[in-house]
Formats: sequence, C-alpha cells, structure tokens
Amino acid sequence: MDSLKHEILSQRVRQIKPSGIRKFFDIINTMPDVISLGVGEPDFVTPEHIRQAGIASIQEGRTQYTSNQGTLALREEIALMLQRRYGLSYDPVSQLLVTIGVSEGLDIALRAILDPGDEVICPDPGYVAYEAGIILADGVSVPVPTYAQHGFAVRAAEIATAITPRTRVILIGSPNNPTGAVIPREELEGIARLAIAHDLIVISDEVYSRLVYGVEHVSISALPGMQERTILLDGFSKAYAMTGWRIGYVAAPAYLLSGMLKIHQYTIMCAGTAAQEAALQALRHGEEDVVRMHDEYARRGKMLVSGFNRIGLPCGEPHGAFYAFPYIGNTGLSDEEFAEKLLLEEEVAVVPGSSFGAAGTGYVRAAYCTAYDKLEAALVRIERFIKKYA
Repeated sequence: MDSLKHEILSQRVRQIKPSGIRKFFDIINTMPDVISLGVGEPDFVTPEHIRQAGIASIQEGRTQYTSNQGTLALREEIALMLQRRYGLSYDPVSQLLVTIGVSEGLDIALRAILDPGDEVICPDPGYVAYEAGIILADGVSVPVPTYAQHGFAVRAAEIATAITPRTRVILIGSPNNPTGAVIPREELEGIARLAIAHDLIVISDEVYSRLVYGVEHVSISALPGMQERTILLDGFSKAYAMTGWRIGYVAAPAYLLSGMLKIHQYTIMCAGTAAQEAALQALRHGEEDVVRMHDEYARRGKMLVSGFNRIGLPCGEPHGAFYAFPYIGNTGLSDEEFAEKLLLEEEVAVVPGSSFGAAGTGYVRAAYCTAYDKLEAALVRIERFIKKYA
C-alpha cells in the first residue's frame, strides 16, 4: 500500500524537494520565545487606509467576481505606475493581469511557455519556488551559480555558458531572495543581448523592486527590445506589507499574456475583490508608507550586517529586499547544522543557504523584516552561539 501511495503521485510532484524553509517553520511554531529571522514577512501591519479600503469593499457589498484580469481601475493604475517608474507603456486591457500574488504569476508564466523538457536558466541561490515551479511546468531547471565576490548578482557571462538548444526562458529575480542582490544595469544589458540573440523569453521577478538601498533598480523590460519578450512580475506583498492579501500582477506583451490568462481563467477565475480595492488604494495613496518602511528596513539591515561582520560571520551588503546572507563556514558547522543548532540552543531562527540552491551552501539567510530590538537581541544570541563552536 505504501508503494501504491507513492506511485500514485505524479513524477513531477515526486521530483520536488520538501521546502527547507518549512522544516524550520514547523519547529518555530512549537517555540513561543523564538526570534525568527527566517520568515520573509514584514512585521509592519498593512497601513490603515489600505485596510479600510478592503473593509469598505466588503461592507458596501462589492463582493462579486471581477473581470478575470482584475478590475480595470486597478490595471489602469498599474499601467500609470509602470509608465512613471520605467517609462513603459502597457495596455491595461491586453497586457496586464492581476494575480494571486507573484507566486501565481510565476506559475502561469512557466506553464504558458514551457513544453516538456524545455530548459529554464535561473540564479543559484534563488527563491525556492523557482525550481519547483519549473518542475511543475514540465521544464528543466538549469541553475547558474552566483558568487559573494560579485555581490551574488547573476552575470550574463555565466548565463551565456548555460544556454543550449533547449533553453526557452531566463528567469531572474532582482532584488534577489535570499541574497538581497540587485543585478547591475550592465549585467541586465548583457542578459538582454543574450535573450534577443537566442530568441528567449525573460521572466523577471521584481517583487522587492521598491526595497532597494543605495543602488539603482533597473527593470529589464525597460531595456531596448525587451518589453516584447519579458514577463514582468511584481506585487504588493513586500512594499506595502500586504502579504496576506495575496495580490500581484503580470505585465507582458499580449501574445504571452493571452496564454497566461487561459490558465488563470480556469484555475483562479479572478483575484479577491476586496484585496484588489486595497491594492488600488495602495497605489494611489501609499507612497509615504512605502518610503517609511523602506527607510526602516535600510536602518535594520545596516545594523544587522555590521553586527554579523563584527562577530565573525562575513556578510556582504545586500542592496535590496530585506535579507542578509552571512557566511557561516568558519564555524565548522554546515549551514543545516548551524540553523538547527542555533534554533534549538539559542532560539533564533535562520534558514540554511543550501535551501536556496547548491551555491548557498555555507551561508544562512537572515531576514531583517523584524523589529530592530529583536535583531539586536538575535545578534547577542548568535555571538554567544558561535563562541561555543569557534
């Protein structure tokens, strides 16, 4: 019976490794005093005026389905924002789609493009859902390693060596989860040249695009010749502290969006109405909230990275998102051992870097989207912990 239970699952599902992050979350849930640096969850509450917009939608009875693509008002506002930020012109009717977070956008993008065996080049380390999403779309993940000496930014030269006749997609995330890397303009230009030369689609995950520190965020969609071959993914979870609202969007040329819309129509129908109205309020009136949270993340990140370096865990400066990625190899522990022992002995949660790919081995991800005083307390505990293993 056990073999039957195993075999009844598809080969795609059996290929997917259990999330290395969830293992630690399950332990965290049994430990009330843990300081969690493991979850990419803003500790800010969704701003009041945004919450009230969602509440008003419910109280006033606007609870029906919207268009499959999302309300036209929200799509029009997204189009205006993309024009302001990047100088990009998207048609709200045929080139924009509101999704259940960026995760759905990634899923339907991959499923709309890939045939069995098609290859997707993606950064290593990279967000855990990238590889799983590629497998579920019957594709083949081709990780390209990134390195601390380059700030963990994926480089065009390494992508070039990974391209084969089966390559269909280059998948990038900038800023990157888990490293906080922001891909410099010159590397994006190199990636764009590769995409054009080899007739590839680029999927660009930019959910942390508003959380960038001291450098320029460039959307590859805005580079010459790239809007027509790029699927831009972004959303409201991180910048507006709206993780639980599950609202993202896709901006893509009509010939690509039409394929994604087919999948979205049959699997999702539409994003939640109240959440869409909250997102509309966020775009129209939430800029001060974004700036306030951005500046606080920058303050926290500076302190945490400085602290890691001070206590002997080498850590480069993350230029985006809200993650630090210190090297823990000098402790003599593997990243898995480090994370598990730190959690059990000092009640501080971090995530092993190897959970995000082989190139993350020897590192841990520490999220600084928790309160400043908790980060200070976590550093005290981590310093005490590593002295035991020095």
